[in-house]
Amino acid sequence: MSLRITDQVSIEDWELTEQFIRAGGPGGQNVNKVSSAVELRFEAERSPNLPGPVKARLRRIAGRRWTKEGAVVLQVSSERSQTRNREIARERLADMIRSALQRPKKRVATRVSLNQKRKRVDAKKRRSEVKALRGKVD
Repeated sequence: MSLRITDQVSIEDWELTEQFIRAGGPGGQNVNKVSSAVELRFEAERSPNLPGPVKARLRRIAGRRWTKEGAVVLQVSSERSQTRNREIARERLADMIRSALQRPKKRVATRVSLNQKRKRVDAKKRRSEVKALRGKVD
């Protein structure tokens, strides 16, 4: 069973490793007994399904969740159910990869027109005059 990202991209099971750990926070005895939190690890750098530019964008999106080995590590402990935490972790990973798949638009350099520059300077002069008139009268 692979994780489907888009029609063209899917993540194979061998690229994902899940580890279930004890969650902190409220929950009483249940928290102390049951390992309901999930740590999902995706070996992004070694993945044959992602092209190089997508990996670079994913690295930027992942931030601190990107390890030195080139893996994305997600920890989810928001729900009490282990299966629900697992689903949430997989959804978050899929969302991260989807956003990395979108190529950012090229920025088109624009210039401020001379007329706009002149208007800005005129407005500053007018404002300066208004403030200058607030001073003490001789």
